[in-house]
Amino acid sequence: MPASVTETDACDAVSVNLNTALCRLPLAPPVVVDPACSVREALRAIDLQGAEAAVVVDPATAVPLGIISLRDLMRSIINDDCDLAGPVAGVMTGGLASLSADATVHQAMVLMFRRGMRQLILTGADGRLYNVVSQGDLYGMQAADSASLTNAILATRSIAELAQQTMAVRRFAARRLAEGDGPEALCEWISALNDLVALQAIDLVEGEFELPYVPWCWIVFGSEGRLEQTLVTDQDNGIVFAAESAAEAADLRQKFLPFAQAVNTALDACGFPLCTGQIMAGNPAWCLSFDEWKHRFEDWIVVPEPKALLNATIFFDFRPLYGREELVTDLQDWLLQRLKGNGAFLRAMACTALEQEAPLCWWRDFRLSGGKEYPHTLDLKGQGIRLFVDAVRIYALAHGIEPTNTVERLRSVRPALGMPVEEVAAMAAAFYQIQRLRLQNQVSGEFPDATNRINPDRLHKLDRQILKEAFRLARTLQQRLRLDYLS
Repeated sequence: MPASVTETDACDAVSVNLNTALCRLPLAPPVVVDPACSVREALRAIDLQGAEAAVVVDPATAVPLGIISLRDLMRSIINDDCDLAGPVAGVMTGGLASLSADATVHQAMVLMFRRGMRQLILTGADGRLYNVVSQGDLYGMQAADSASLTNAILATRSIAELAQQTMAVRRFAARRLAEGDGPEALCEWISALNDLVALQAIDLVEGEFELPYVPWCWIVFGSEGRLEQTLVTDQDNGIVFAAESAAEAADLRQKFLPFAQAVNTALDACGFPLCTGQIMAGNPAWCLSFDEWKHRFEDWIVVPEPKALLNATIFFDFRPLYGREELVTDLQDWLLQRLKGNGAFLRAMACTALEQEAPLCWWRDFRLSGGKEYPHTLDLKGQGIRLFVDAVRIYALAHGIEPTNTVERLRSVRPALGMPVEEVAAMAAAFYQIQRLRLQNQVSGEFPDATNRINPDRLHKLDRQILKEAFRLARTLQQRLRLDYLS
């Protein structure tokens, strides 16, 4: 029998978001039919459970063979293309993409949107049927009115059209912010829609190149790697590919670089500026084979000099976006194993993380900066968000936590740190309140060329107090980091 989410699992899913594993969603048990079952029997089973579709499963192995939706069946019956007494295997849709039940809601949404799928089969580690998730299940959790925007992004046929849709994403986010959407859901949706834009851009550009026939994957780093993008974000990306030798890697790199540079240019045209630090796939330094990426990480870990530690704050937050995802997940697994028990490197990272303190004075007012260019301001990213991101990253790496999102890392590492649930919830709320202020500032900030700079005197009294409490929680987290790694 296929597995399904238990009542306990559903109760444990306290916070359902785009980073939530699909296996934690409170999904109804799937409708399962045998391939020899008649179409009439399949319709009866679907109707009995009030479902949208049934999964055709091999009775001997429990491996899903295909899916049959009520919508498709009705269309076949109307067109007189369906024998109700015939086997359901004759009308099922086979060869559909499936996803591991351990994958995230974000991965499911991106896959379903890109393939135009209404239902997605979920499988266990052994390939057996786990459950089925539908667009309705995912829309019910998040903003259903983004569907038209999603479809418009996927319908684009040129970079110029895609750039227009990117502007629509910004307008969508600004509108949702004005309507009072929570910062957590809004940041997730911005990241999800930005992912679709990037995927579409890669698709459009890839058609213009004859790429090497080897496994490869587009990687994203930094805030995009953490699914924490806001309205203003530049590019941080790279490519990993399979190669048997250093010579082959050098040859493949030269073949991938023109394509990567064209994608970087396309993303720039779509409103994602070129990275000033050149952390882009079109830079030969970040278009590497799997083994070269391992050596690059190894060099940073073995010799944790300042530049290596700076790179760690960007490159250690990565995830796959387009291509053979297993290359990236294998690299992530290797990195977590390599860092396990590596106290010296983690201490060096902690020292770097603690160089930036919470911008609070001893009398509990803000400690302002900005110089003559941005007088009397705070940097909500560098002096706020970064404090949480850098500290939580260290704990996640130390404890082998796979998620890259800051709040998911914090929630995942909580048991190992012995932190009360309420304290983690408060820190997560503080993190997202700073994100909310960043988003508001990016929409109507005082400094258009410095969208993370804010004058606290212009905030409402309540927002000033919330920001102070958020900084105090960041300082509490830093104090814990200092005790754990530098005492």
